[in-house]
Amino acid sequence: MSIFALQIAKAAGAYVYSTTSSEEKMEKLKDLGAHFGKFPSDELISRETGVQLRNYYREVGFYQHLAGKLNISVPECYYAAIIDEGPDFVLLLQDMAPARQGDQLAGCSAEIARAAVLELVGMQAPSWCDESLRQYDWLLPDDGALDTASLYAQHLPGFLDRYGKTMAADERDIYTRVGASSTCPLFTPATSPFCIEHLDYRLDNMLIEESGGVPRMTVVDWQSLVIGKPMNEVAYFLGSGLLPETRREAEVDILRDYHAALQEAGVEDYDWEQCWTDYRKGSFSGFGVTVIASMIVERTERGDEMFTTMARRHARHAIDLGADEFL
Repeated sequence: MSIFALQIAKAAGAYVYSTTSSEEKMEKLKDLGAHFGKFPSDELISRETGVQLRNYYREVGFYQHLAGKLNISVPECYYAAIIDEGPDFVLLLQDMAPARQGDQLAGCSAEIARAAVLELVGMQAPSWCDESLRQYDWLLPDDGALDTASLYAQHLPGFLDRYGKTMAADERDIYTRVGASSTCPLFTPATSPFCIEHLDYRLDNMLIEESGGVPRMTVVDWQSLVIGKPMNEVAYFLGSGLLPETRREAEVDILRDYHAALQEAGVEDYDWEQCWTDYRKGSFSGFGVTVIASMIVERTERGDEMFTTMARRHARHAIDLGADEFL
């Protein structure tokens, strides 16, 4: 997104939600009267990676083609455009103030976690086993890219060297066992059921409004979405967003509420036993993001803190659920 685009947005009376890693750009945005502006990273490798992974193309495509067909809460999109597949793009989105961004490091309450998981139903039920999704090539796996198992194996040594000393022995062990496993659910393709998967459904990518009593969630950062497994999102959020002691007390009740909401939304032939088993398998969904992303994005102090926190929470989640039986 360019400063010129934000000038157009201001003239049109629109607001923009997004993030920028540049303090200089943020000051320009404030001068223009905008809340936030979304830009590709200033770091060249990150920009090139965003194009290679089609992140910019996916997010614009989501707002152009899918957002209006789903019931999940997202900012209203006033304008979406991209040149080729990026990095130059424009997204003019609704200002969601007074909602606040979630804090991945601090975690959240069980009440907020329940609201976030129930919000998923509005994305998953309308896209549940919908074959028409395959018309969008940016939702499909990239046959030319390294598969997740290869990327995980490639980056695991560096990940453990950087973050392993912060983890308990059984946490380090389960990351190693995942890398050696040919049956880990992390590496198996989505077959049935499938639906749209945000792929990074966590607190940092949510705007939370609590003034009305019941928390209301708005989901942003749609640059990684794919056709994927429904329970991956649920497990990924609860595993990373709740402190382990809070998760252990709340996760079954939250999951039962979610399963009931799926059924009320019209999802059939998905019983509680399969839901629970898929949830346990989904506890590995955060392993790939943690190991791979931590090694390919620009390293920052907050990034190290976030990846350390997520690494431990995801490992403890899988261990608590006895999910190592799937390895």
